[in-house]
Amino acid sequence: MEEPRVSQLSPELVRLASAFGVATEYEGWRGEAVHAAPETVIAVLGALGVDASTPEAARAALAAQDESRRTRLLPPVLVLRAGRAAGFTVNVPAGHGVELWIELEDGGIRRDIGPGPGSGPQGDPIGAHRVPADLPLGWHTLHARCSPEPEESLGSGGVPSANGEGVYASCAIAITPTVLPVPAERAWGYMVQLYSLPSRRSWGIGDLADLADLATWSARAQGAGFVLVNPLHAASPVPPVEASPYLPVSRRFPDPMYVRVEAVPEFAYLSAVERAVAEELRASAGDGSDGADRLDRDAVRTAKRAALALVHKVPRSLGRDADYRAFIAREGQWLTDFATWCALVEEYGPTWRDWPEELHDPDSAEVAAARERLAGTVDFHRWTQWVLADQLRAAQEAATRAGMPVGVVHDLAVGVHPDGADAWVLGSARGGGVLALGATGGAPPDAMNQIGQDWNQPPWHPQRLAEAGYAPYRELLRAVFRHAGAVRVDHVLGLFRFWWVPKGNSPAEGAYVRYDHEAMVGILALEAHRAGAVVIGEDLGTVEPWVRTYLAERGILGTSVLWFERDDKGRPLPPEQWRASSLATVTTHDLPPTAARLAGEHIDLWERLHLLVRDVEVERAEDVADREQWLELLRRRGYLRPGAGERETVEALHRLLAATPCRLLGVWLPDGVGDRRPQNLPGTSNEYPNWLLPVADGEGRRVCLEDLPVDPRAVSLARALRGR
Repeated sequence: MEEPRVSQLSPELVRLASAFGVATEYEGWRGEAVHAAPETVIAVLGALGVDASTPEAARAALAAQDESRRTRLLPPVLVLRAGRAAGFTVNVPAGHGVELWIELEDGGIRRDIGPGPGSGPQGDPIGAHRVPADLPLGWHTLHARCSPEPEESLGSGGVPSANGEGVYASCAIAITPTVLPVPAERAWGYMVQLYSLPSRRSWGIGDLADLADLATWSARAQGAGFVLVNPLHAASPVPPVEASPYLPVSRRFPDPMYVRVEAVPEFAYLSAVERAVAEELRASAGDGSDGADRLDRDAVRTAKRAALALVHKVPRSLGRDADYRAFIAREGQWLTDFATWCALVEEYGPTWRDWPEELHDPDSAEVAAARERLAGTVDFHRWTQWVLADQLRAAQEAATRAGMPVGVVHDLAVGVHPDGADAWVLGSARGGGVLALGATGGAPPDAMNQIGQDWNQPPWHPQRLAEAGYAPYRELLRAVFRHAGAVRVDHVLGLFRFWWVPKGNSPAEGAYVRYDHEAMVGILALEAHRAGAVVIGEDLGTVEPWVRTYLAERGILGTSVLWFERDDKGRPLPPEQWRASSLATVTTHDLPPTAARLAGEHIDLWERLHLLVRDVEVERAEDVADREQWLELLRRRGYLRPGAGERETVEALHRLLAATPCRLLGVWLPDGVGDRRPQNLPGTSNEYPNWLLPVADGEGRRVCLEDLPVDPRAVSLARALRGR
């Protein structure tokens, strides 16, 4: 047995790592203490912009960090819970007084800032104060002014005031909800990769009009309360397109691939010739009923780009043009940057690092000149985002109008592609470097992947994000919540700590970097509150014990997958013991569909693709034993009769799900039609067509949206849930 590795870090390196939230050890999946190698810690600190290459450099970096904190007049940002008179420190130079006031979001002023515990007379260097407990929810600004000091004593957080009255600084204050309300009604709903379920009216993939129809039908005909879709974030505007919806170029903006072209009002005013061209383009994309066993995103994207360009040229009515101008004003620089990136991609290619060097900086004069030269293309990409916003709004309105208590549940991916629009802007100097481009996020080795995972996504830089007042993060959340009844946050554990893999390292050669979870979760709760939306955290995997408790206390639902719900002895957890504050499902997009799992077909697939590390018969025996435990529980509870077939067993598993106290019940839509192919097979790339499979029935025949009302399996499964 391998001896546990002992930490070889110097005391200076340990202190420096701690100062920047880098964990030097963690508990591995076998329960052992895993220590980070010195070179790994140095590389992670380097990705944070901290030089720790020598002991002298580490000591200098630590001294600089301490000096910055000591001389900063105010903290970079305060994220507090409502109803709490929370304390903060003002680093007032000895012998000087300080004036403090809060500018409220609505324009009001508050000066009732009291002394904090342990503070001395005014001017004492302790500088402890308290924010009033009755500040309203929202984003406010704390201002501080103290008597003048020489500029070199101010540090990075204070500047001489313009009127000469003293040193001045300000910082954002977010007052966040203590707890979010859980859904008032218990509800069930479909989970679907939207692109995989087209209608016969859509262009080869499912679109936002299909989403509205799916929500309306499932609500009215089946009593569903929500529809959960994959991340609809933007992909590259030029092919070849990354297939995974979890590796977008931007999380701030949605993907034009999901537009229903004919639903854009200006489409009605195309000329006869233009309509004929649009029909030819639609035919080239397919209509979802051609029997193809693979989705062709590139063909769809190319066809829709050309068709939308035709519609974009149609003059807008006076009112619609006013709406478009208002949209541009609301979205501001974020939209301009994204549209500029799209225009540059169409001219120079999808990887911005391969562009001319002067275009790497979104604030450069060369980018400004290119934006002017490509003004028509930039306007086209702005306009498509306006069209998308309108159709996203319509989908959520259709869902709630049909009676859904939640409506559309959007999925927020963990991160973005390093070559995408968000990385181009947020990794730049103007973006504050809030994305750390020198590392990628992932996961350490575990039982499912013993070499670890690298997701190729630059992580948030925690210190720089705080320095920016969390503006990019809160802007992202506002965009995702704007047309959502709920948001599922993928890998919500990343709001607490995230596995950083420095560039050039293997996935196992990383370290956890901690985030201010009170700020990250608090801002998430605030934006959800403002949108009147529910938050679901995907909290599967290795979780520190206190994290799930913390999320539940903040009103954030967890995620419970049947096959993983077991007691401390490894036995299936009885349904009444499942946690109530959760979205419960039988399977997910990363697991085998239930019909395939019941037949053990996933083991055959893993063997065929050489993904097994143990003998296949050992895997099969373990899988059979695991499955039999669940089937025995179903029989004991009376959900499954002897000799029941596959379809009845799938329904019985969902009846067991319905017997839990979980607030939301999710049904993987392919389970409703007997699909046997996983949508994604983790650990594979070219070996398996991840994210490219249309929904199909048990015989492999493609299923369209219009087929669901007459599919006996879908009807029967919904009846089983409605009869809960």
